[in-house]
Amino acid sequence: MTALLRPGPRDALTDVPGLRVGHAELTGERALSGTTVVLTEPGGAVAAVDVRGGGPGTRETDALDPRNLVQRIEAVVLTGGSAFGLEAASGVMAWLEDERRGVQVGPDPAQVVPVVPAAALFDLGRGGDWRARPDAALGRRAVEAAARTEPGAPVAQGNVGAGTGAVAGGLKGGIGTASVVLPSGVTVAALAAVNAAGAVADPQTGVLYGQLYEGGRVPYPEPERHTAAQRALDAARQESARRWAGSVQPPLNTTIAVVATDAALTRAQAQKLAGTAHDGLARAVRPVHLLTDGDTVFALATGARPLAEDQSLPSSVDFTAGAVNEILAAGADVLTRCVVRAARAAEGINGPGGVFPSYTELYG
Repeated sequence: MTALLRPGPRDALTDVPGLRVGHAELTGERALSGTTVVLTEPGGAVAAVDVRGGGPGTRETDALDPRNLVQRIEAVVLTGGSAFGLEAASGVMAWLEDERRGVQVGPDPAQVVPVVPAAALFDLGRGGDWRARPDAALGRRAVEAAARTEPGAPVAQGNVGAGTGAVAGGLKGGIGTASVVLPSGVTVAALAAVNAAGAVADPQTGVLYGQLYEGGRVPYPEPERHTAAQRALDAARQESARRWAGSVQPPLNTTIAVVATDAALTRAQAQKLAGTAHDGLARAVRPVHLLTDGDTVFALATGARPLAEDQSLPSSVDFTAGAVNEILAAGADVLTRCVVRAARAAEGINGPGGVFPSYTELYG
């Protein structure tokens, strides 16, 4: 679908007006992890989540159930560090409290409780130091970085934020983002930290799975180059098994993402968007949603654009169903593109925690 539609001005999550993205990375020779924060405008956005991986690390996801109290949230955290890294959300929560942003629970404007959903991916030890992982201070740095950006700012991709230590099928993973503008004017966009036990590239051909859904001619690598790339990847995996990262068996990963729109979705519709976006992930990563993954997709709807109604539908059908369907399909499409862009933006790593070559190093 997105191959026939135009992307937004930045082809990024920030093409949804009101959303900002901030990254922060750990410093240190043996550190390889980070945190990414998606920040809304004051007042927040309708939010939902769909968790499909068998080993998720999450925080405050129950609050997003449409049956529960909280109506809008102000930030979403994607972080490395596995369950330890969820501490980064505490730093975001503290910053929001300082800004008096959150669920107001008393008469004083300072009496707020920020609800900050978060999901973590597994990158422990990939830099060589098992204890180098995001904390509250890093989360605060990431949200402050988001707050400093201008509306519609470009979003850094590759080895940044939550994608710093990401690996996908032995290749270096990272952050990817993409957007599309529908004929109705609605924008749908996504951002993903791609970190999968499965592969993003077909081991038989070397082509990125997600490219098969982008339309047009798929640029298959030359057979000789593919053979050389597979040999290099196999050697990298064997070397990594001898280093620090090889102590974790089986490989533990997780791809985490945010899909967003400026459409006025209900909480139930937002939850459907989070669910169908997983279809886009399944197109670009094989296999996906394994017991050793914690694949999680959040959905945000800022509500700036009302949904178009189709009066030709029978009265028993929601008049906005067609408009919602377009958004659902686009959410899956942009998440597929996020995986492709993350793979192409990532830079290879050769360190004490392992050897993780990038797709572009191997295939150009």
